[in-house]
Amino acid sequence: MKKFIWFWSLVCSSVLAQIPGLEPEKDWELNGYVKYMATGNFPDKQSNGLDHLLHQRINFEYRFSPDFRFNAGMRNRLFGGDTAETPEFGRLVELDQGYMDLSTNWLDKNGVVGNSQFDRLYISWNKSDWQLQAGRFRINWGMTTLWNPNDIFNSYSIYDFDYEERSGTDAMMASRKLGFASSVEVVYSPSEDNELESYAVRYLFNYEGWDIQLLAGKANLDQVIGGGFAGDIRGAGFRGEITWFDPVRDEWKGKTLESSSVASLEFDYSFGGKHNWMARASVIHISNPEDPENALLFLNLPLTARTLSFTELAWYADAGFDLTALSRLTISGTYYDDGSFFLGASNSYSLTDDWQVLTVLQRFDGSSESLFGQTASSLLFLQLRWSF
Repeated sequence: MKKFIWFWSLVCSSVLAQIPGLEPEKDWELNGYVKYMATGNFPDKQSNGLDHLLHQRINFEYRFSPDFRFNAGMRNRLFGGDTAETPEFGRLVELDQGYMDLSTNWLDKNGVVGNSQFDRLYISWNKSDWQLQAGRFRINWGMTTLWNPNDIFNSYSIYDFDYEERSGTDAMMASRKLGFASSVEVVYSPSEDNELESYAVRYLFNYEGWDIQLLAGKANLDQVIGGGFAGDIRGAGFRGEITWFDPVRDEWKGKTLESSSVASLEFDYSFGGKHNWMARASVIHISNPEDPENALLFLNLPLTARTLSFTELAWYADAGFDLTALSRLTISGTYYDDGSFFLGASNSYSLTDDWQVLTVLQRFDGSSESLFGQTASSLLFLQLRWSF
């Protein structure tokens, strides 16, 4: 009988291991991708340029127990071409704004720059309704999908399509579920300069089908208070965020600091059908926008929730549809009230389950006095990606 029980247990274990979703969870998981991207830069008033980027990413997770995990995400990039030959490009690539400097250039010579960076490196513990995290990880407090005034820890540029994971933050976070769609999170992010440390608390809850959040704390040199919502009206998605930034001092490194509010509204609607049409529109308002000096700085330097736009008002819209089951086309545009505008078109094509081709065309232009108009240019990107 004991031998039969042992044999039956062995058979059951073997069968269960072959049933998808019931096989025992591995202690570790490794995945990532390799991408090659060619970029053609065609400015109106300067000579054309060509750049190359080889980008390899690794995501690793190790599970010490069902409750305790370690995660690491690393990207290795090799730049070549005209932009890599410009002075200080290597320093810009190596820039790491976290408390821990986890970025290093292992090559910077003759117009070729090689860089490795950890943008995820953290441990997490989950037990019942509690979760604790520490290290470098993404803190996503945005309710909208484009401009995120509430995302005070991880702001990003809407034009950076090549970094879908977004940057992480060096922080400690404690969160607790309070019930259905309700939770509270507390975050502390240190800085080498104590005046630039950040901390905040967020309360998230659901009211009659609408997700609502409230947040308060300090982000770098600003005291912040804000809120956001997300829901739908007759099948159309409707979301919004607003944050008030109030400086803790009057000036910083010779620059006068002033209070400002940042607010965004966003709509989207999926028409469905054979081609899966979807449209989206958004507007952002900044009561006291900051001057980025030039378009190059605005498009390449890290943004904050305070500097998502350089004008008081900006509008965005896009529409996408499936050309075929394997190909999707998206057309987008942005207009800023200084006369700057952006036009974009992208097409993603799936070659196989693991291979994808992405083509992107971008145009930055505007009136002669506008930020984009002063350095009008077109960019063409061709990206080949293999995922593993």
